[in-house]
Amino acid sequence: MGFADQRFNVNLSILFTELPLLERPAAAAAAGFTAVELWWPWVDSPTPEQSELDALKKAIEDAGVRLTGLNFYAGQLPGPDRGALSLPGEESERFRANIDVAADFARSLGCTALNALYGNRVDGVDPAEQDALALENLVLAARAADRVGAILLIETLNRPESPRYPLVSAPAGIAIVDKVNEATGLGNAKFLMDLYHLSMNGEDLQQVIAACADRTGHVQIADNPGRGAPGTGTLPLEELLDQLAKAGYEGFVGLEYKPGDRPSAEAFDWLPAAARAAR
Repeated sequence: MGFADQRFNVNLSILFTELPLLERPAAAAAAGFTAVELWWPWVDSPTPEQSELDALKKAIEDAGVRLTGLNFYAGQLPGPDRGALSLPGEESERFRANIDVAADFARSLGCTALNALYGNRVDGVDPAEQDALALENLVLAARAADRVGAILLIETLNRPESPRYPLVSAPAGIAIVDKVNEATGLGNAKFLMDLYHLSMNGEDLQQVIAACADRTGHVQIADNPGRGAPGTGTLPLEELLDQLAKAGYEGFVGLEYKPGDRPSAEAFDWLPAAARAAR
């Protein structure tokens, strides 16, 4: 086994960002990839004009790539925010306004995974109040995802880079997955296992895989330290992905790493060109 046996997609919100959004799908295709994922591209608008949605849909289709993952609206990301769904007031309302927009856009492209970032803790607000709001909004998101044939992903981040984000361990993420599934009865909430974030938290990655592979709906990777391409840090990513595959994970592995001081197109030398097209 090894990297060549995985199904990779490229995250176009962290790679190829030197290009305008509408040029990134074609750039990923030119690099040999056939699958892509995105954070919510319109950070200032949970409900962009239909013409903007149509233009991105056309760019993805014209490039001949498949959209395999999409974030719901998450505030200023990249930036200081880490999601909107647990923030009382305007941001929570913006998340709710985005739910059907994101779900319908995903359906229009055959995308079957929608990621909902939890959001940072807010000064002066009871964490229990935020958690209750989060569950309410995640239930709405799970139902919308189910309506379009998608799963809902719950992601854990890392404490050093996201100190106000409450989900900074695999058990914390799994606990929210369980709460959402219990509340909806749909069973379509899944864990997003980001090996970079988990490693930054000091978790035992082999143990996490053993415990959580069967609850995992998507995997993302970057090396550590540095959040660069595989081989730029010390994580045994090839071995870890092999372990995931042996544990039964058959989904995509999102390439969510920084290209460094080189063009994104040159940041895939660790992966043979023949292995980049998703099978």
